[in-house]
Amino acid sequence: MLVCVFAVLVLSPATISAPVVVSELIVLFAAITITLFVNMLLLERVFAPLDALRQLMRRVDPLQPGQRVSLQHADADVAALADAFNAMLDRLETERRESAQRSLAAQEEERVRVARELHDELGQLLTGALLLIDDAAKSCDGRAHEDFVEAREATRQSIEEVRRIVTDLRPEALDDLGLTAALVALTRSFSHQTDIEVQRRMPAELPRLSPEQELVVYRIAQEALTNVARHARARHAKLALEQVDGELLLTVRDDGEGFGGSSTVESGIRGMRERALLVRGVLSVQSTRGVGTDVCLKLPLDGP
Repeated sequence: MLVCVFAVLVLSPATISAPVVVSELIVLFAAITITLFVNMLLLERVFAPLDALRQLMRRVDPLQPGQRVSLQHADADVAALADAFNAMLDRLETERRESAQRSLAAQEEERVRVARELHDELGQLLTGALLLIDDAAKSCDGRAHEDFVEAREATRQSIEEVRRIVTDLRPEALDDLGLTAALVALTRSFSHQTDIEVQRRMPAELPRLSPEQELVVYRIAQEALTNVARHARARHAKLALEQVDGELLLTVRDDGEGFGGSSTVESGIRGMRERALLVRGVLSVQSTRGVGTDVCLKLPLDGP
């Protein structure tokens, strides 16, 4: 730019006298103004890719992977900076996903261990106590018999509660019968415990899923229904599982009161989103006050 200005001043018929006259000042002022304006345009064009990179840095969300910067008409140095930034995002997302997978595996192993101990230890102790109470109830009458009957019913309820906790920790149906059967058992148990009617729509056969994908789908459905029971005040819910355009689509919908900024609900949604990321899934939540909430998981079927 400075070379161009120099060439114009040298080759043009413009002269500067001493003292400077007004017309010459006007010419100089116009030349400086034009120079500054052109420089501003050129600098804006040069720094525009950097501005795009800065904006992406500000809006990158770890729970929404795949965001990358694409610079048009950038010089070699800026393009190299953008490539390095995109490569950094690739590494961070890969490490986050692998770290979360290890964490999920550890959590599930702990769930299995706790469920086994509850079933083998506490379940057997309660069953033994129930048998003792039955024997004691047979050998007495009157008020003592009624007390033993109440104790027997309380023990049976405790056994059922232990079984429910064990099933929540690690559903046997998921391992033995597959995802569809596990979701059917989940919705039936949910309706029985909460009196919320759940409509199911699932295909007879699902595409082949990895154990990690099945577990994520089940846990997200479980968490979504738990949120319905705790926060939605709904009377009906729907759970749908279908294959659409190469993706497995899980939808949990309720007719409750919706939510708006509840920290407890937001925390649960964040946990579901983190689970979805483990298998490259995308979780979206739409909630409207007085209408209800839709939780939707999109899971690619080309492998985790």
